[in-house]
Amino acid sequence: MTRTEPAQALADAARRALRAPSILNTQPWRWRVHADELELFADRSRQLGSIDPSGRMLTLSCGSALHHARVALSATGYDVAVERFPDPDDDDLLARIRVVGQHEPPEHATETLEAMRRRHTDRRPFAATVPVPEPALAAMTRAAEQEEARLHRIPPDQVPSLAAAVETAAAAEARMAAYQEDLREWTHRPRAAGDGVTAEAVTAHMGLPVRLRDFSGEETLLDPGFGTDRFAEFLVLATASDTRYDWLRAGEATSAVWLAATAAGLVGSVMSEVIEVPDARALVRRLLPAPGHPQLVFRVGVDMQPPPYPKSARRPPSDVIEMA
Repeated sequence: MTRTEPAQALADAARRALRAPSILNTQPWRWRVHADELELFADRSRQLGSIDPSGRMLTLSCGSALHHARVALSATGYDVAVERFPDPDDDDLLARIRVVGQHEPPEHATETLEAMRRRHTDRRPFAATVPVPEPALAAMTRAAEQEEARLHRIPPDQVPSLAAAVETAAAAEARMAAYQEDLREWTHRPRAAGDGVTAEAVTAHMGLPVRLRDFSGEETLLDPGFGTDRFAEFLVLATASDTRYDWLRAGEATSAVWLAATAAGLVGSVMSEVIEVPDARALVRRLLPAPGHPQLVFRVGVDMQPPPYPKSARRPPSDVIEMA
């Protein structure tokens, strides 16, 4: 792999970070590229006021983009230093990535970048016959720990408790007019909008052991295929504290865990509704084997659905990346 100049590598990393996951695919970030550093900003115009008044999910989403950029720079041979929340007078400046050295691109660099390209949200039910391999779960756990987070597998006998938390969240959000308005705004958007949950990525509401957020509305285009979620694994991502720093790091862990899952041949989706509703989050906290603060729930399984799965829409780089 040919190494590019630092400014070009930083711009390329920002472009690759456009593929990062975000709450309702709002992509609530902006990048500013300098000669030897890259700045990440929160885009408050994309914050979901109804379910994210504190900005937890916005910050977590930006953390995912931050990790994507870090991975891209490492894969192309650059050592970086990351300063999180570098300016106490600018709450929207979440991180600054500075090039500090070079190294030979690692042997797995191509595979890592390919995992970033292939990673996607899959809300279809997972295969009923193939469990998630233990080595894959171990790799995801290590990935979270490297980002100062913990990943807790919910054992089968506690899955009904998670399902109860999800039902609590769904019932609460069904009563929130502002949430219903946000959901309408960010779902079934035309692909040309470059964001949100498009109709082609939505399946009909299905009866699964743990219900998924219902995006279906009046139109669904994606065939749910086969599967029952019998062997779905549910994993709680948690942090020791619950500050904005923890939210950002949880986002970085989200990216790391998801890339590890993709590299292991898994697909998945995240369940943020059980974090958005305080009563539901309290129920999830009780499932943790040690004190901690749940930040997200992963649902993962073996990828056995027929391809292709439509990729989420993405904003054009010119809307998100500024060259200083």
